[in-house]
Amino acid sequence: MARKPVPGVLASFVQVDAATDAITGLKAQGYRDLTVYTAAPNHEIEHALDEPVSWVRLFTLIGGLTGCTAGFAMTIWMSRDWPLLVGGKPIAAIPPYVVIAFELTILYGALSTVAGMLILAVAKSLKGRPYHPSFSDDRIGIFVPCAPEQTSAVRALLTQAGSEEVTVHGA
Repeated sequence: MARKPVPGVLASFVQVDAATDAITGLKAQGYRDLTVYTAAPNHEIEHALDEPVSWVRLFTLIGGLTGCTAGFAMTIWMSRDWPLLVGGKPIAAIPPYVVIAFELTILYGALSTVAGMLILAVAKSLKGRPYHPSFSDDRIGIFVPCAPEQTSAVRALLTQAGSEEVTVHGA
């Protein structure tokens, strides 16, 4: 099921400085829901976007803590369910169980990280937003979703910042 096109303005930039100037200008004008396409990560663009920290790290933390708890709980429960007396040691000795708890911490943390990335990717779908294949090669693309009456102001701002090509979509 295809989403309907999101109305807005798509600009293509060659220079990183021009793209960061455009992003800064758009943020100053109050446009927050920008979509930026680049072929490779760029720290200047990331700094200009000033995006909040991803929630994926919370998924990882919760998964890791769940794995550690499950590792200790499972081994202690199993040793109490089937007690073996070995050399006068306690039935539920913690040091041998650290290895299993560590392994489950890593496993649950990794699986919850993947699940978190998938959940958050589906939550912020880019379907309906325009894209050009040159953004995967040597250009930087900025899509600004806006109402049809705002397109002329956004178009002027992007052109003034140094955009090579500006197109209006989904009007």
